[in-house]
Amino acid sequence: MAYQFVVLSTLVAVATAAAVVPAYAPAAYAAPAYPAYAAKVVAPAYAAAPAYAPAYAKAVDADYDPNPSYSYSYDIKDALTGDSKSQQESRQGDAVQGSYSLVEPDGSVRTVEYTADPHNGFNAVVHKTAPTYAAPAYAAPAYAPKVAYAPKVVAPAAPYYG
Repeated sequence: MAYQFVVLSTLVAVATAAAVVPAYAPAAYAAPAYPAYAAKVVAPAYAAAPAYAPAYAKAVDADYDPNPSYSYSYDIKDALTGDSKSQQESRQGDAVQGSYSLVEPDGSVRTVEYTADPHNGFNAVVHKTAPTYAAPAYAAPAYAPKVAYAPKVVAPAAPYYG
């Protein structure tokens, strides 16, 4: 009986689906009709080059130096703050060379020597010297604790069978 019910409900579902969803037959596809446009070719007519002089003059910088060169340096030694640094640099054409140095917090002196040019790029070499002063040695505290602590030994408690 249950089998007959399942078959009947399946037939009803198929019939209902066929009634609700109509079967579409594929129609021949027709492209929409667009208006036809003729291609218009426009060719420029170059009869001759225009005969005029440019309305601008080439700007020339009066301060332009084709072979620049400079040289500078400074040196700072401040005894009050402990700041100590220096730098020197020189340029001849496109090649620059120089160095700078400073005192690190540990007292060592870091010196960087560098060169830069269009062929090799920027190159630096770093040198570090040993500290000029010894780090302060901290002594152990001059006091001893007033109470000596010893571990407390506790005997195990007797078992309780209450």
